[in-house]
Amino acid sequence: MVLFEKHILNNGLKILVHRDETTPMAAVNILYDVGARDEDPDRTGFAHLFEHLMFEGSVNIPHYDRPLQHAGGENNAFTTNDITNYYLTLPAANLELAFWLESDRMLSLAFSEEKLHTQKNVVVEEYKQSYLNQPYGDAWLLLQPLAYDVHPYRWATIGAEIDHIKKVTLDEVKAFFGTYYHPANAILSVAGNVDPQKVFQLAEKWFGDIPAQKKPTRRLPAEPQQQIEKQHAVERDVPQDQVYIAFHMCDRNHPDFHATDLLSDLLANGESARLTGKLVHDRKIFSEINAYITGSIDPGLFIITGKPHPDTDIHLAEQSIWQELKLLIDDLVGDRELQKVKNKVEAGHTFSESNVLAKAMNLSYYELLGNANLLNEQVDAWFRVTPDDIQRLAGKLFRRDNASVLHYLKKDASEIKNFITK
Repeated sequence: MVLFEKHILNNGLKILVHRDETTPMAAVNILYDVGARDEDPDRTGFAHLFEHLMFEGSVNIPHYDRPLQHAGGENNAFTTNDITNYYLTLPAANLELAFWLESDRMLSLAFSEEKLHTQKNVVVEEYKQSYLNQPYGDAWLLLQPLAYDVHPYRWATIGAEIDHIKKVTLDEVKAFFGTYYHPANAILSVAGNVDPQKVFQLAEKWFGDIPAQKKPTRRLPAEPQQQIEKQHAVERDVPQDQVYIAFHMCDRNHPDFHATDLLSDLLANGESARLTGKLVHDRKIFSEINAYITGSIDPGLFIITGKPHPDTDIHLAEQSIWQELKLLIDDLVGDRELQKVKNKVEAGHTFSESNVLAKAMNLSYYELLGNANLLNEQVDAWFRVTPDDIQRLAGKLFRRDNASVLHYLKKDASEIKNFITK
């Protein structure tokens, strides 16, 4: 169990602290409640671009990394469709340095045309290297708009188009910062060898005088229920074919989330999982296969993806997946099989709690979901899942009219000519 204390500043900043006296380190995490889903459809990629800009220095601290490195610290950040998350670790004795760094860039990030130009070029190059010039790199750029018609999950975190990044202006960046980067839209969590009351005092000292702002109201279009199977195929210069099947699933706070999570593990978590054991090892239809969920705050996707062996027709390979899914619909999963998956999930969750950085990140995230103590309720939620829950969800999810199928084919693959495209 992760014990914590919570405090909220007058300007709306939430602070959560977990004390761990077994380590000399401290982890500081700041989660901003903004992600790719909050962008204009014609101006995507802002949240991820801002992840880069936040390391360009603030008005009083021109080089964010330098003082942190001198204090023995490390830092990084990531962006998703839902959040932008900044984190650092450093010796607990140097904790105040982290508050100085983070508060200054929240209050007064240094903007300039030169810095924006630099980071735009960095992101454009990242876009090319990770999505356009890498085998299977653009699969998500194809699959997300195939699965989603109206919800902003239809574009990737890095942006729907590379030109959206190239056209970003300094005024747009300043407006984005003003809307989302302020105390009421942030959650600060600290884990490590720290005194919670001291942390609250530091938070008041460094963040307390940052002006309060109103938390932005989020009004996102709801994705309508899918009515027909969606199909698309592309040819690319890749060594072998790959099939992707995306099913619409519930949101992160839905009562069915944990059962859906376990369902993906039953299919592909470990060598003895159903898809891996039967389609990779026994029948040797696929060279590799995986199943996972996006776990997004709004209704997400349940993804199955695999690379058929070169001598296997991709349509037959896809059909073998559907056959395995039908078994979950027709027959109850055994108690032992389900318990094995639950034990793996519990072990992974317990292992993550041994890391102060993971604790800090999780406290921020679960607080965003509504209550940081949800972190301590996850194992119980997984263990409450029954075989009946698995069967019910399999029937609900694994339907043709709930599927978006992408065939990603190596060049000169004749199958594309016979595949129905969206």
